Amino acid sequence: MSKILVIDDQKSIRNTLKEILEYENNEVDLAENGPQGLELFDNNKYDIILCDIKMPEMDGIEVLQKVMEKSQETPMIMISGHGNIDTAVDAIKKGAYDFIEKPLDLNRLLVTIRNAVERKDLVTETKVLRRKVSKTFEMVGESEPIRQVKEMIDKVAPTDARVLITGSNGTGKELVARWLHEKSNRAQEPFVEVNCAAIPSELIESELFGHEKGAFTSAVKQRKGKFEQAHGGTIFLDEIGDMSLAAQAKVLRALQENVISRVGSDKDIKVDVRVLAATNKNLQEEIRQGNFREDLFHRLSVIIIHVPALNERKEDIPLLAEHFNTLISEELGVAKREFDQSAIEALQEISWTGNIREFRNVIERLIILCSNTISGKEVKAYATPVW
Repeated sequence: MSKILVIDDQKSIRNTLKEILEYENNEVDLAENGPQGLELFDNNKYDIILCDIKMPEMDGIEVLQKVMEKSQETPMIMISGHGNIDTAVDAIKKGAYDFIEKPLDLNRLLVTIRNAVERKDLVTETKVLRRKVSKTFEMVGESEPIRQVKEMIDKVAPTDARVLITGSNGTGKELVARWLHEKSNRAQEPFVEVNCAAIPSELIESELFGHEKGAFTSAVKQRKGKFEQAHGGTIFLDEIGDMSLAAQAKVLRALQENVISRVGSDKDIKVDVRVLAATNKNLQEEIRQGNFREDLFHRLSVIIIHVPALNERKEDIPLLAEHFNTLISEELGVAKREFDQSAIEALQEISWTGNIREFRNVIERLIILCSNTISGKEVKAYATPVW
């Protein structure tokens, strides 16, 4: 059921619309002029507004503008018995969802209302999802090491510079990559992640560059690789230190020439991607051991961002605990817990070898197993699993 506001100076029109819309299981409020309609709008939440354009005291376009100033989320359908193309265009330009002439085609009106409400619901759901995604990938912390990372991201993100992200497992290297993408001019384009350590060496080239049908035994159809999928956006090569030398050579060519070729094809394909890479390895040492190409290292490391270990920024633990407390409680559908001071101190005494990934798991365990207020004693009891 939708809540609808009808603003029209003709009583017969108002009453007819109310009768029809309520028959369709909507809740309807009526206003006979613009000021009355705006007063109702200020005091209620409507899914949609129907507004006449020609009214005394305040015309519909002025009502539309005032509604748009307060909220652009409520769709308005303008109606008029004196409509023309210029009026309709003016209404749409100023933010109206649609324009319908009197006498009203009721079927069209009902379809338009349904479409407008569905669009409003979709916009609302999208905003909620974006807030959840933003919250999930939020960079939490005010310590000096994390502040430096944030400053570096703000400087580098608007450029197309390649970035090598270093740090131990679980520190949040993927999070840095996502923020570099979200703050870049490519934010509306794809962000494609490749875990180089999780893909067998014999399949990495096909995964990155795609393959043609029949290129190898299981290639039953043509397939685009990750570089093509990321065209216009960002490709994130996680754990690039585990990539085979053969694949490294092809990645180097892609970076040098902005072209790739699918496995089983000699055809060059132009790609426009920003490349971010991450590793928990010392690539300089890998180069000395002959496991990583030095020329590829220099191509990737235009900018190097080192993500600090949690043990290097324990002053962020209170903020991190609150962040994951909120996030995990919402996911589990339970009330937020409280961490007393002894719990925070106990968390800061732990050596977090697994970094943020381990910390999040511990907070989830505490939320599930502990009472409403989590104490230091409970942290010591549950933070380290018994094997």
